[in-house]
Amino acid sequence: MYSSLVRLQNTFGFFTTVIFVVAALIASTDFITPRAPVVSTLKTNSVQVVRGRPHYYSSKKEEYAVIKFSLEADLSSLFTWNTKQVFVYVTAEWPHTPSAIAAGNVTENQAVIWDQIITAPSSDHLANLGPAAMKKLRKSAAGKSIDPSRGKLIIKNQKPKYQITHPSSKIAETDNVVLKLHYNVQPWVGLLTWNQETDFFKWKKLKNGSSKKFALPAIKTKKTEGQKGSSK
Repeated sequence: MYSSLVRLQNTFGFFTTVIFVVAALIASTDFITPRAPVVSTLKTNSVQVVRGRPHYYSSKKEEYAVIKFSLEADLSSLFTWNTKQVFVYVTAEWPHTPSAIAAGNVTENQAVIWDQIITAPSSDHLANLGPAAMKKLRKSAAGKSIDPSRGKLIIKNQKPKYQITHPSSKIAETDNVVLKLHYNVQPWVGLLTWNQETDFFKWKKLKNGSSKKFALPAIKTKKTEGQKGSSK
């Protein structure tokens, strides 16, 4: 006859197995839910290169780029009943210089200039918002378990959250720069997933996720007193 301890262990093992199977079934539902994220607009509004201290803790002056952009995207298909939140971010990417490639560094430069966390109604309590904004958010999602409208982004002339720098402290007159939209879906149960490069079953790759190529301008130099006088 089994002892109480053995019975307790068997019961615990049974419920652990049940929980694991249920969690696996919940996670698998994400793979049968279609995803078709699309970007309508991703473009720069203004690009500027400045020489100074990009951060308050910077110990030296260096070149850094400030990029304002506009974005229109429909990520509503990423939100399902198992979605906890979606992390969206925009990067600026450009190839290395020929000398860096010759040295064996073939990866592209990549810098995040903006990001945002979009919560599902079931996880609004995790959002880092003030009381007024939180009240408005909860009111908009009242009675909804899924709110796909949160995945529709319309951003005009957005200032960057982060400036672009480079280890060499030189970034002006860089060519072939592009902006790219990325996302990371964080479910309540299951695996984290990122935007994919190819279609996978019912999941479609992000469409039009890159901007047109552009170049970072040269640093604007101030006119000297002599130049000012001659221009009068």
